[in-house]
Amino acid sequence: MKTHIITVNPRFCETDALGHLSNISYFIYLEEARTRLFDELRYGGRTDDWHFILASTKCDFINQGFFGRRLRVETNVSRIGNKSFQCIHRIMEEETGRLIAIGEAAVVHFNFQTQTSEPLPDDLRTMLAEYLAPSVGETISPLSCKKRE
Repeated sequence: MKTHIITVNPRFCETDALGHLSNISYFIYLEEARTRLFDELRYGGRTDDWHFILASTKCDFINQGFFGRRLRVETNVSRIGNKSFQCIHRIMEEETGRLIAIGEAAVVHFNFQTQTSEPLPDDLRTMLAEYLAPSVGETISPLSCKKRE
């Protein structure tokens, strides 16, 4: 199983009045992780050839994140359907490996000209399968979020 990994440097403007990262900021990090995964799969980068819509997203906040503490966002695929797939993300403090948040996103393959969902292309399905997690429980286990060398 492959895991897509990005790092994020939280900006001061992404904090709130309580001094921790604003809940809104996490959705920006999740979007960044997904779009960079799409780029890696050669299915992103150009809006004139974009084929995805976000059907749903959620984020469970486990611990507080702070400005100045670099984050690691790991992305796997938890489900591949006929016309959609589910991403699961783990946001961790890079230095300590402490789990900060767990996010999920349902992504639909979409034709913007006809305004309808379409089956996932076979090549995309094959590439997504490389990121398919063995089980959702395994992908979100806090034990899998320890600092990696």
